[in-house]
Amino acid sequence: MLSVLRNRTYRRLFTAQAVALTGTGLATVALGLLAYDIAGQDASAVLGTALAIKMVAYVAIAPLAGAAADRVPRRALMAGTDLIRATVALALPFVSQVWQVYLLVFALQAASAAFTPAFQATIPEVLPAERDYTRALSMSRLAYDLESLGSPALAAGLLTLVSYDWLFAGTAAGFLASAVLVLSAVLPVPAPVDRADGVPARAAFGPRLFWATPRLRALLALDLAVAASGAIVFVDTVVLVRDHFHRSAGAVSVALGAYGAGSVLAALLLPRLLRRAGDRAVMLTGAFALPAVLAGVAGLAAGAPGGGSWWALLGAWAAIGAACSAVLTPGGRVLRRSASDGDLPAAFAAQFSLSHGCWLLTYPLAGWLAAGAGLPVTAAVLGAVALAAALAAAAVWPARDPGHLEHTHADLPADHPHLTGAARCAGGGWRHDHHYVIDRHHHAWPHPHPPRAAH
Repeated sequence: MLSVLRNRTYRRLFTAQAVALTGTGLATVALGLLAYDIAGQDASAVLGTALAIKMVAYVAIAPLAGAAADRVPRRALMAGTDLIRATVALALPFVSQVWQVYLLVFALQAASAAFTPAFQATIPEVLPAERDYTRALSMSRLAYDLESLGSPALAAGLLTLVSYDWLFAGTAAGFLASAVLVLSAVLPVPAPVDRADGVPARAAFGPRLFWATPRLRALLALDLAVAASGAIVFVDTVVLVRDHFHRSAGAVSVALGAYGAGSVLAALLLPRLLRRAGDRAVMLTGAFALPAVLAGVAGLAAGAPGGGSWWALLGAWAAIGAACSAVLTPGGRVLRRSASDGDLPAAFAAQFSLSHGCWLLTYPLAGWLAAGAGLPVTAAVLGAVALAAALAAAAVWPARDPGHLEHTHADLPADHPHLTGAARCAGGGWRHDHHYVIDRHHHAWPHPHPPRAAH
């Protein structure tokens, strides 16, 4: 898997991602301490609102940023958003009002919503070979998981030497280092795109691409399964550990670490699994494992407080982490297969926005249900959501899903460049086959059985 680091451009981009993620992890710890300084016992409400603002920024900004990405040099866009994030991080220690925290958090996450899809769309251009790109996806998943494990430990070590304000300086340093690394990388020239459409039309293209492509509708359903399962881990772990198992605050980190360890293990194994089984089989297997594990969690939480196996909980969290990684890591391969090179920024931006929309639904659901109905009901309901999402994905993603599809163009003239070389007159139009994606010449998915629908 590490062989992709021999590519100089990818190595710099991956290092930029890793240092920026480390800075983000430091900011997460520092933001919690800042909220406590400003709001005291209301700090949890401040952080909950900030998390909601983060998701709103992701959902609202990413499609617009993706639509504008082909109008701005990719390297300048990523470095510019890194500089914005560094500036916001440096400003955070000086705030004294809750509304200022919210405003700066929105600015920080809006910049992230512009950076991440552009970064994701660049990697398949840097590593065009499918095997290398698969390894890069696993490396990216590994970076996220190691950040979730390492950043809290790094923050804890730094806090023994300096006040939490300096963690924001570390965050800014991470973003500045990321900007320098991005600017030092020589990026491929992006594929040309049709610039006739304005930004609003381009922003609408990404969601339309998802709706029109069966495997992308399945990908969105799989994102919902991950969000339903991940929400109970990130929202309810502290209650389950402290109130049900009567464990210490440090045990919360152990439980979250088990989730991260499961995800890391899956990321390491996935390149080989994907070569043998393919995206659909691996992703659906992971998705159907999630509701099964949540059913076990519901049974565990239904036991008497203090009862049940602590090791069973750690095993369940590790299993959720592994299953989520099995679903999430191949998603970039599915997107790459489902969009033209010029449309990749819009496709990744749409996926970024829509997947975080799923989290925006499941985060409050996990919190409200746990507070009002208890953890067993929460696990059962979120497990039902995950099961419904997995079933929907299996239903809409055809088991036979070839890349090349035969289809008819009834709306193009015979001399159109798109028809050059291989088209034949049939069915009231011109019929040919090629790698099929939704774009300006293909507005609907061909029917899988003859006669295929014209478009």
